Amino acid sequence: MSPTTVQKLRLGVLGTLVWDVIMGPDRSDPMEDWGGLAYALGALDATLDPAWEVVPLAKVGRDMEEEARALFAELQSVSDTSGVLFTDGENNRVALHYTGPSRRVETLSGGVPPWTWDELEAWVGRLDALYVNFISGFELPLEVAVRLRSAVRGPTYADLHSLFLGLDADGRRFHRPLENALEWCRAFHAVQVNEDELAQLATGARDPWAWARWAIGQGVGEILVTLGAGGAARVGPTLDGPVGGDAAVIEMPTSQPGAGDPTGCGDVWGATFFGGRLAGVSLTSAMERANRVAGINLRARGATRFRAAAWADQEPPR
Repeated sequence: MSPTTVQKLRLGVLGTLVWDVIMGPDRSDPMEDWGGLAYALGALDATLDPAWEVVPLAKVGRDMEEEARALFAELQSVSDTSGVLFTDGENNRVALHYTGPSRRVETLSGGVPPWTWDELEAWVGRLDALYVNFISGFELPLEVAVRLRSAVRGPTYADLHSLFLGLDADGRRFHRPLENALEWCRAFHAVQVNEDELAQLATGARDPWAWARWAIGQGVGEILVTLGAGGAARVGPTLDGPVGGDAAVIEMPTSQPGAGDPTGCGDVWGATFFGGRLAGVSLTSAMERANRVAGINLRARGATRFRAAAWADQEPPR
């Protein structure tokens, strides 16, 4: 009798693969590599519990089809790439010019079209959880995001990052408040922002952290806030309380050094954290591990080097 095959749980990972050119303040020694969703995919590949598999949902320009297929072939957590759609036109390409340790000018060229509900409907009912990373900010309209939460049979998590970025005529990104902020936060079981983005979520409020605690009482499930060298914080219901009840803030400082290339650190943090929670890891342990893996990315440069370093760091190995 042949052994029974155990069906793996399916984590949908939706976002945009980007070809990055990263430059320091003097624009010397530019580095080119996959970016965007590649950071989250690399983190999940190294850290996701083996009971789960990754189902990528990504649109890629045909000009980068060969390179994208090679990337997915390297990911051990991915076996089904039928959710990767190759589209006409140029793939997203981003030039990142750092003007300081964490400040940068971002310029976008190319761009794949957003997902529609008709394209996603056949997929989402087959997923046990969904991680969405708004790399371009154009991946999904709000009405599709709202439908996703009720269609996926498990938890949903979104890094809202580039929803806070506009696009000028020259392709430069600029910060802007997020329209319908509360509705975006309610569209997922948990959302992730950085400290600047939290302030934009709370535009008009005197205290962004007070706004976040208020939002939990308005039906927002959980807000994770990355704090750079300060680690991360979680705003959500008290751990033994109901959704929509009293909110508590949990802070998790990092022991990782602050110097390095911060590109992709938020993506790595969120993917590692959510993967840990899916595996049943406690909230604080998941935050600690996410801090540590984001620190590995800080010391690497580019998604390819990060993925190799993250695999080498795993104890015990998968």
